[in-house]
Amino acid sequence: MVKSASSPVKITVSSAGKESGSRSMGLTSPIPRRASISSSASPLGGGGNRRASSGGRYSSTTKDDPIEEMNSEFVSYTVHIPPTPDHRSISASQTSLNEGGNDGLKLKPERSFISGTIFTGGYNSVTRGHVIDCSLEKPDTMKSGLICGMRGCDEKVVQGQCECGFKVCRDCYLDCIGSGGGRCPGCKEPYKDTSDGDDDEDEDEVSSEEEEDQAFPLPSIADFKLDKRLSLVKSFKGLNHQPDFDHTRWLFETKGTYGYGNAVWPKDGYEAGSGANGFEHPPDFAERCKRPLTRKVGVSAAILSPYRLLIILRLVALSFFLTWRIRHPNRDAMWLWGMSITCELWFAFSWVLDQLPKLCPVNRITDLSVLKQRFESPNLRNPKGRSDLPGIDVFVSTADPEKEPPLVTANTILSILAVDYPVEKLACYLSDDGGALLTFEALAETASFARIWVPFCRKHDIHPRNPEAYFGQKRDFLKNKVRLDFVRERRRVKREYDEFKVRINSLPDSIRRRSDAYNAHEEIRAKKKQMEMGDNLSDPIKIPKATWMSDGSHWPGTWASAESDHSKGDHAGIIQVMLAPPNAESVYGAEADGENLIDTTEVDIRLPMLVYVSREKRPGYDHNKKAGAMNALVRTSAIMSNGPFILNLDCDHYVYNSLALREGMCFMLDRGGDRICYVQFPQRFEGIDPNDRYANHNTVFFDVSMRALDGLQGPMYVGTGCIFRRTALYGFSPPRATEHHGWFGRRKIKLTLRKPKVTKKAEDEMVVPINGENNDDDDADIESLLLPKRFGNSTSLASSIPVAEYQGRLLQDVQGKGNKGRPAGSLAVPREPLDAAIVAEAISVISCFYEDKTEWGKRVGWIYGSVTEDVVTGYRMHNRGWRSVYCVTKKDAFRGTAPINLTDRLHQVLRWATGSVEIFFSRNNALFASHRMKFLQRVAYFNVGMYPFTSMFLLVYCILPAVSLFSGQFIVQSLSVTFLIFLLAITITLCLLAILEIKWSGITLHDWWRNEQFWLIGGTSAHPAAVLQGLLKVIAGVDISFTLTSKSATPDDGDDEFADLYVVKWSFLMVPPITIMMVNMIAIAVGVARTMYSMFPQWSKLVGGVFFSFWVLCHLYPFAKGLMGRRGKVPTIVFVWSGLLSIIVSLLWVYINPPSGGRQDLMKFQFP
Repeated sequence: MVKSASSPVKITVSSAGKESGSRSMGLTSPIPRRASISSSASPLGGGGNRRASSGGRYSSTTKDDPIEEMNSEFVSYTVHIPPTPDHRSISASQTSLNEGGNDGLKLKPERSFISGTIFTGGYNSVTRGHVIDCSLEKPDTMKSGLICGMRGCDEKVVQGQCECGFKVCRDCYLDCIGSGGGRCPGCKEPYKDTSDGDDDEDEDEVSSEEEEDQAFPLPSIADFKLDKRLSLVKSFKGLNHQPDFDHTRWLFETKGTYGYGNAVWPKDGYEAGSGANGFEHPPDFAERCKRPLTRKVGVSAAILSPYRLLIILRLVALSFFLTWRIRHPNRDAMWLWGMSITCELWFAFSWVLDQLPKLCPVNRITDLSVLKQRFESPNLRNPKGRSDLPGIDVFVSTADPEKEPPLVTANTILSILAVDYPVEKLACYLSDDGGALLTFEALAETASFARIWVPFCRKHDIHPRNPEAYFGQKRDFLKNKVRLDFVRERRRVKREYDEFKVRINSLPDSIRRRSDAYNAHEEIRAKKKQMEMGDNLSDPIKIPKATWMSDGSHWPGTWASAESDHSKGDHAGIIQVMLAPPNAESVYGAEADGENLIDTTEVDIRLPMLVYVSREKRPGYDHNKKAGAMNALVRTSAIMSNGPFILNLDCDHYVYNSLALREGMCFMLDRGGDRICYVQFPQRFEGIDPNDRYANHNTVFFDVSMRALDGLQGPMYVGTGCIFRRTALYGFSPPRATEHHGWFGRRKIKLTLRKPKVTKKAEDEMVVPINGENNDDDDADIESLLLPKRFGNSTSLASSIPVAEYQGRLLQDVQGKGNKGRPAGSLAVPREPLDAAIVAEAISVISCFYEDKTEWGKRVGWIYGSVTEDVVTGYRMHNRGWRSVYCVTKKDAFRGTAPINLTDRLHQVLRWATGSVEIFFSRNNALFASHRMKFLQRVAYFNVGMYPFTSMFLLVYCILPAVSLFSGQFIVQSLSVTFLIFLLAITITLCLLAILEIKWSGITLHDWWRNEQFWLIGGTSAHPAAVLQGLLKVIAGVDISFTLTSKSATPDDGDDEFADLYVVKWSFLMVPPITIMMVNMIAIAVGVARTMYSMFPQWSKLVGGVFFSFWVLCHLYPFAKGLMGRRGKVPTIVFVWSGLLSIIVSLLWVYINPPSGGRQDLMKFQFP
């Protein structure tokens, strides 16, 4: 109901007739409604069929007088529509709204808005949103020149279809050609050109994502017959006169627009009388902002050019050095020379593999203001300004509550629920692969506390939104806080969080006591039954030690005392919706009182959907560890929420930057984003010792290597902190790809993989079935028949695939030429409600046998067969032609924990290296990559599978200095000037490269040095073991099993935060580094003693051997420090005995193998 020009529109929404047999989605309300009068004159349109819980709906504007004969309940929605050029108010003298109902009812409001939207639907029809039909006194002539003139259509106009100037959109134009006899609806004359442009469009080459869309031909002045309110202004600058800067034209060509002007500009620039009529249409202010969502920022040429030059210089120096080494062998110790030159050749090859992908580093930035303006601003199709962003499903995985504390997982879930993203577009799924009741009840407690924590974060803009991290901050929490109630509400929430922690920590004991009580009660009942039956009371009664839920029923998952159907590898599938899907409209809370801790009258208190999932496990099935759990979540989420994008997080990685999801979506929704399979964020860690003893931050990889890969085809997937495109996970090919042929892939061939007509398709090519495409061939039917074989026999899962593909498309105004996009506002509709049938279908797709005879784990979803399933999954996507993007935010996107204990860190590196060895011996080796992968990207992936083998040469090279000192020989005949110059050149270029890498990546010298140290520690411990395990698996078929990496829990007050750093846990991986350290220390002592007591001391060989031994010991220093435990607790006697032992061994060696001169001269010492 509209009372004045400044008042909002009141839209009455009512249901269709009871006889409606189909269901559709419009403006919905959670309360049921009965039948009302339906409007037969309401414009109907086509759309995708969707399930809903109510019938078709229509809306109408009403005056103060009530509508007669209205026999149903109704719900009013108030829509605030500001007067803009596209949303213009029209007075009652100009406007009348005629809606014909079944009884000819006419509604004549005093004032209306052109942009008011109605949603229509009915029996056997689909639902579609339309602009309210406003008929002016001059019929159809006052309709905006930018909107189609057909009744009930609000699409954009395609110019120049008919000389009469009648405005028609592309769809209506095709309808007129097909069913309207090819005649113009305005002048009733046949169109001159009735050919369909689809085929011509499909035959054009698809431009790259950087190209701008080509504009349509500009219309002549004849097209302005209906726009009489516009005056025509023309520039009269001379033809030969250089035009000055035209400030008026600047208003229309830049973001400095002040409003809708009245100038119609020349078609061909500033020249007078240019073009046929010399004029063009005014700019279309209804279109979205054309600014890009992201920008690529290259590294400064002042840094990058010298960096590339140094790589070339070092490569040349290495070539000359190795050539000189080969041509000048050490004749006195050929075996020593042979081992050293072999290792040096391999090191040079490994360095080239590591350095080549670093030639093109880039940085990227996003513009969140453009994202908000484009997807969350009111417009013609979306007058309420609902979010048009696509949905995101967040996956969190956990497997063992003992090694992954429930409180850590709970904080991660809370940070996800409080993220700054449209609530109705977000869904969170927790995969509990252990099926533990402890995790289940901890998640229930988390859902309860989220009703307090999430509104508190939204109201006061809390960062970070992990309560443990927020309350544990040591900075001033009052900074930038202006609300007077902040301190009081923070104190209340802090107290509630402390109680929440106590409840979580007490859950194990609570579950145990509850289960013991119920089990004792069951034993008593069994005893009574035994007495009633008259059985012998001395016979033992076997009562299973069950784990009980709080409602007095058996937990269907894993029991504390394992039983059949209730163990970690044998339990039923479980799905529990902890938080139901929210309403589409915002819901505001109440004032603070006894029940509400904080005042939420101005805060949206809705929460995203939260689901607990534990897939079914049975003996005899290979459940494929984490990859299998993630694939189960993919199928479950496809049926329950079907977000077109998926965010994957570990249970200990929480959302530190609440805008991280929006920044990731900027890349997915920008021009060219349809070719991006995932957006990878860097991993950042907390709880690491300040010195980062074991290089846990791994900044060289995340800030150097990954940034460099971003300049190629994209970074690798590293297991967490990654936003996926769902269709890419399904194994489909990108819409466009480029094949690289010739030397180093210099010859490029562009491919379009989703055209209706494809002459030849690769054997493993999968094309997304797109609704609405009219394919002349049978490719679409073949793809539909293959869906059950690839994805399983769930029809709901198969039908969700094209929906996810459509929702993940770019908008039509940013999509490239020849590509299909979705219209703006198409996702601003409420989500379908969940019902029992949907959950039952979701249960069926997480059964243990669902993946049998399908392509899950082979091509679809996370790939099986490797302990590093993340790298293999990303490699498969890149191999199909997809691109990925590295998103480094100013404020860390996610933060997690890393093992700071030496043994745990070595086992983590062992798992990664073993996965790399598996990749090297599998079909995922980059040597077998397709032509769609760039050459340097292929080099990077090849290095991933190759780097563990460097450890075999590294072990030998670390022993060579000791062997040299023991034998008195060196790798060269003598320390000549040539050798020293080459060595100096190689070392200086390495240091300069490191400095430039530090400059363009932003890391520190300390980070670089720690990475170098741990490279040698891992290369002499975990990497050789990984090579051995990989060879055993390939040759002998020995399966590899790894234990889950323990996640550090939050330390109690007063405890040492880094106590785990000093714990020494013995492992076989420590044997090689300890041996290398002892051998080199003893060798130094032996070499010094040998030289000092020699009649002809060879100091040059001693200096060379001691230098390289010292180089090895410096790299192993963090390892030695880790073996000592806590500082100050190593007894002094240990160092004393170590020194004495070295002296004794060195003297014994000199006595056994005396230097030249005989035993009689051993005690004679003389300085050189």
